[in-house]
Amino acid sequence: MQSSWQVTVLGGMCCWWVCLGSAACAEPLGLKPVPHPEANQPSEEKIALGKQLYFDPRLSRDNTISCASCHDPAKGYSNGEQFATGVRGQKGGRNSPTVLNTAYQKFQFWDGREGSLEGQALGPIQNPIEMDLTLPEAVDRLNAINGYREQFQNVFGTEVTAEAIGLAIAAYERTVVAGNSPYDRWQAGEKTALSEAADRGRKLFFGKANCSACHAGPNFTDNAFHNIGVGMDQPEPDKGRAAISGLGGDTGAFKTPTLRDLSRTAPYMHDGSMATLEEVITHYNKGGIANPYLDEEIFAMNLSPQEQADLLVFLKEGLASGDYPNHTPPKLPQ
Repeated sequence: MQSSWQVTVLGGMCCWWVCLGSAACAEPLGLKPVPHPEANQPSEEKIALGKQLYFDPRLSRDNTISCASCHDPAKGYSNGEQFATGVRGQKGGRNSPTVLNTAYQKFQFWDGREGSLEGQALGPIQNPIEMDLTLPEAVDRLNAINGYREQFQNVFGTEVTAEAIGLAIAAYERTVVAGNSPYDRWQAGEKTALSEAADRGRKLFFGKANCSACHAGPNFTDNAFHNIGVGMDQPEPDKGRAAISGLGGDTGAFKTPTLRDLSRTAPYMHDGSMATLEEVITHYNKGGIANPYLDEEIFAMNLSPQEQADLLVFLKEGLASGDYPNHTPPKLPQ
């Protein structure tokens, strides 16, 4: 059976991916259909509610920090700084990972401690360094706002609950998808979509540089964890995935991020220690930072200056989205 399409605009967000019927909805060129958990199927109303919650600083202790503070659409859904800044100006110890295409990620957070967007959405609210509210406090705050209470009743059939907060925010975050890059158009047969330099960079990416060993598939990530040496030369390195898995081999390993719209999401790495993509390429070109847990995929690439420049063009231009979801803050309930 054919699907019928319903297109609406929610506070600057075009919900063209919400379709009615059983057929899969189309995503931007180069991406697969967004997977939705059976227990959290999307609706326009749920997405609109989740977007309001995403941009609402009232989910923080002092009403200053929202999800968008650290995952800002104008900054690649990161925050443009080395570390996240939470309530009372507190700084975390890791860079804010982008929300772009996180709908396709199997693990959330740099160390993968959450396996779903629903669980991830509730983490920062409770983190004393980030938003610093207990879930009961967050629920009470939202239930005291008529507009929210009415929307939760409409969407979930209940007053505000912690579970429903996570469901709504996750439903919204699954609309933050970016594709239709020059590389995607090249893949689809438009062989002039990539410049000559970007095309040379593409060949390096999938060939000599072997970037695709980890940055694979439509979202340019293998959804795995790797030690590439970043931070391992510090007195007390971040243990990364090992703190979650308990496996020594995961020491210093962090989730492979998507490379889509990479030029928007600086600075780079789990610790935000690299301000530019040039620094990132230099790091990989020299073979990372030696340590006992360094991944076998990391090796000195010995790229020439011209090859490094071409690879940079592919990363910056070739993977830049033609459908960037530049969402604007909605009107918040009162």
